[in-house]
Amino acid sequence: MGLKKYIGFSLLLIIAVGLYVYSVEAGDYRVTFLDISLLLPIVVWVLAPLVVLFFFTVLHLLFYGSVNYCKNRAYLKDEDSIIETLKAVLLQKVDRKKLKTTGYKNLAGILNQFNIDVKDNTFTSTNEGLNEVVSQIKDIKSGKYVNEKALKLDSSSDLAKQNLINKMKEQPDFSLDILKKSPNYPNDVVVIAFNNVLESKTMTTIKKVYNNVKLDREMALKLFLKDIENTEFGLTKEEILKVTKSLNYTKEEYTSLARLYKEALTPDKLVELFETLSTENEEATEAYFYVLCEVEMIDQLRDLLSGYNEDEMLPFKAILDLKEAGKHYSLDDISI
Repeated sequence: MGLKKYIGFSLLLIIAVGLYVYSVEAGDYRVTFLDISLLLPIVVWVLAPLVVLFFFTVLHLLFYGSVNYCKNRAYLKDEDSIIETLKAVLLQKVDRKKLKTTGYKNLAGILNQFNIDVKDNTFTSTNEGLNEVVSQIKDIKSGKYVNEKALKLDSSSDLAKQNLINKMKEQPDFSLDILKKSPNYPNDVVVIAFNNVLESKTMTTIKKVYNNVKLDREMALKLFLKDIENTEFGLTKEEILKVTKSLNYTKEEYTSLARLYKEALTPDKLVELFETLSTENEEATEAYFYVLCEVEMIDQLRDLLSGYNEDEMLPFKAILDLKEAGKHYSLDDISI
């Protein structure tokens, strides 16, 4: 029975009892307690306990009704919150929702420990917001770019990275924007943007942005290969020096670099480049000697080798001996 019905039927009962008592006995009755004397109609004395019981019963119902209302409201709010928690888990975000009911708290704690993914088949639910989130996640996984503001993705999540990659595919110039503000993006996204720029842009454009990126050895190699394709507007010797020094190139890496550039540069520029590198970094000395051998600057190489002990720079000394014997061997024919 609802509260309104209870109040209505209770009042009818009180009125009915009052009318019946009044019809039977309409007189007064005096009650004396200590020095206090109270004279009231009999009907009032009969109805007083009923009214008091009615009053406290209504208070009781109102109290527990309010309690149940608050509990139900908490459940309804937590039901909405658990949907938001599920969205956060799907979007690989940290869930900050505070739940009030024990059951939903436990459920949220369990959900946050799972890595939930979206299946390829059709997803349906009664919650339109959840349906939309799942649809957008599917779009990202299929290679489409979804506006970041719509999902508010965690920038470090795999989903956010994939979305950025999708945007680079749809908007080629976005790769340049990433390189211009590389500290704002995850390193693996920056690497992809760097490779995209190398593939699609000229060295003139690349030179404007590559300094914003912390290069690793693989990225540096790709940069040098791109430079070799267009040396007219390529890297200066100072820029090449800066890259190699930042990566602490070894002797072998400097020699490999010399092999890369020996066909791309004129002999004079090649010698000038590696002379500068060897002056700034001793690790590049063997690469410089390799270049001198390749461009047949034998006299200059001999002068430089005279400053070394007999057991040092043996491959280069062997090349000189072979050339003096009239045998033409490249340093690539022997190990250095």
